[in-house]
Amino acid sequence: MTDRKTPPAFALRLAEPAAHALSGRKVMPLWATIHHTGRRSGRPFHTPIAVIPTRELGLVMIGLPWGRDTNWARNVVAAGGASLTWKGREVWVNDPRIVDAAEAAPLAKTPFSAIVRRMPGALLLREE
Repeated sequence: MTDRKTPPAFALRLAEPAAHALSGRKVMPLWATIHHTGRRSGRPFHTPIAVIPTRELGLVMIGLPWGRDTNWARNVVAAGGASLTWKGREVWVNDPRIVDAAEAAPLAKTPFSAIVRRMPGALLLREE
């Protein structure tokens, strides 16, 4: 599957405030905020993401519905890890690896594996 285009700017402007307000909280266990550093600018960034439940303890999967070349994913890979605010706590993750849907889908719990199969890829990380 090829990478998708970025979402429309108006959609981002509408969704971003809600996503930032809800991600990382205990009440939204699938949403987290990933804290990463820009690979060129060195600036800190905080990006709301969806964590996909996996079959393996300590494995964190983040879907890449907009493609493997999203800036935040490239930043995490370049830095070798990041931190997540997830389920109300701070989690450090490392060993980032971008994989295609065929490799990621079997690692996701049912019914999430069907969703992962439709994505261009996923970012796999290990909890420290």
